[in-house]
Amino acid sequence: MEIIPQQVIEGKILIIRGKKVMLDRDLAALYGVETKALNQAVKRNLSRFPEDFMFQLSIIERNELVTNCDRFKTLKHSTVAPYAFTEQGVAMLSSVLNSELAVRVNIAIMRAFVKLREMLTTHKELRQKIEDMEKKYDHQFKVVFEVIKQLIEPSQNPKKKIGFGRESEN
Repeated sequence: MEIIPQQVIEGKILIIRGKKVMLDRDLAALYGVETKALNQAVKRNLSRFPEDFMFQLSIIERNELVTNCDRFKTLKHSTVAPYAFTEQGVAMLSSVLNSELAVRVNIAIMRAFVKLREMLTTHKELRQKIEDMEKKYDHQFKVVFEVIKQLIEPSQNPKKKIGFGRESEN
């Protein structure tokens, strides 16, 4: 039984500072705790969360989130910038949030991170195959692209109007 749909979790994974992360408020909602409680548990166990597991967003990053994502508009007037947890940080959360729900939610989140990683790998492989084909069959593709361009571009020959018109127009 899936506790949280994979699409819900995937929608909460953001890319900040070039890393796939989840924000403290999203994680707290998934775990069924308040954001403040989640952050307190983390602060009591700060040695388990080095910078590559968790970092606090800068004011600029927070403002960019608010600007780009409607669901973060409540952060606009917040006095505290949110914390972002990498995949490893999310995994570590299950050890500080010691509940059955936290463990089950963590498993679902880990699966979402793995799925995203697999999708990105597949995308890179596909792009590489296409680039290899373009290099290998460059001259053949050139002919195809020329034909497509000719089909798309309007003809230079003016065409006669079709239909009925008044004699004064002819």
